[in-house]
Amino acid sequence: MDKLHLSQLFIYPIKSLGGIALQQGYISNRGLEHDREWMLIDRVGTFISQRKYPQLALLQTSITATTITVQHKHNPNQSISFSITESLDLPIAVNIWDDHCTGLEVSNEVSKWFSAYLQMDAKLVKMPQIEKRKVDPRYALHDGTVGFADAYPSLMIGQSSLDLLNTKLAHRIGMDRFRPNLVFTGGDAHLEDEFTEFSIGEVQFYSAKPCTRCVMITVDQQTGEKSQEPLKTLSTYRNFGQKILFGQNIMHTNLGLLRIGDELKISKKR
Repeated sequence: MDKLHLSQLFIYPIKSLGGIALQQGYISNRGLEHDREWMLIDRVGTFISQRKYPQLALLQTSITATTITVQHKHNPNQSISFSITESLDLPIAVNIWDDHCTGLEVSNEVSKWFSAYLQMDAKLVKMPQIEKRKVDPRYALHDGTVGFADAYPSLMIGQSSLDLLNTKLAHRIGMDRFRPNLVFTGGDAHLEDEFTEFSIGEVQFYSAKPCTRCVMITVDQQTGEKSQEPLKTLSTYRNFGQKILFGQNIMHTNLGLLRIGDELKISKKR
């Protein structure tokens, strides 16, 4: 088998907004540093995503050591920036699916900006450092924590898996449809389904659970428009027990730095 290497690395500082490609990233307790550290919520504290508001795909994030900027992909003048440490000292109960945890509103100004964009009452919240949102113990071998991601600290997909899908589609799509954190090259399509323990660079990982796909992958990340694909095509060959699976949710067992080009070494297969 060809050697496997880390080829792409992404974080999504604000849940459901545009991601940021990295050359290297640090795996902290919750996953890649700053990944899904912020999240939009509605008036009752429930998370807001592209599933219902596909126009969020048009908001691109960028981050420095001190500041986050959100900018419309097609209208650079539509933007807002705030400090990565900024928040109001007022805990808010928030919900991500069946999980309940705490967020801190960034500021009234930032919330008003997002409310105007979405044309609804919305708040941007930050996860406090002291928050310990647990990963589902049915799938976590260790006592893992996660930020505002749906359920797991990291999502990994093999480039070969996307390449195979694109041979079946009338119009090719990019990896951004699937919003992974880690992408690797080498090996056959869906090789990520076959191994359970592996390392990338200095970090040890294990596979927690296949990623179940929903309508969110039908949102074009450049236009914000929905279609039937690629969900329709995936349903013809990646349907397992009425669940469409693509990619693996993974957990880390130690902290460390990941770099593009790091070798992925499999230590245990299913």
